[in-house]
Amino acid sequence: MTMSQTIEDVMTAHPVICSATSPLTEAAQMMRDHDIGDVLVERDGKLCGLVTDRDIVVRAVADQKDPAATELGDICSKQLVTLAPTDSVKDAVQLMRDKAIRRVPVIDHGKPVGIVSIGDLAIERDGDSALADISAASPNT
Repeated sequence: MTMSQTIEDVMTAHPVICSATSPLTEAAQMMRDHDIGDVLVERDGKLCGLVTDRDIVVRAVADQKDPAATELGDICSKQLVTLAPTDSVKDAVQLMRDKAIRRVPVIDHGKPVGIVSIGDLAIERDGDSALADISAASPNT
């Protein structure tokens, strides 16, 4: 991997997107069906958040919120940091390090086109690392 590589080269394209008014159960089912750990959240056609499997557990289940009645917009991370497909992998690594985040939506002309995770970067930067092995492994069933 070269440090001039772009986010488009390493991101997961076609992110799963749910409405902010969707129940948590819908996001959880999408995560299961697509074997992913996050979904992007939109309100009125605009990206407004990101919700992870951990968010569902920590912000809803642990507080005994009803997953069928709780909306994604109520628990998603709303302070989003984004990247463009043309940004460098080096920029992504620095951004994730500075903000202590594991996933970053990739936006092109105002629309979500992908998501880049710390696992994606581990696979590209150090394919022999434990994190890269874990990230590339088949899912648990």
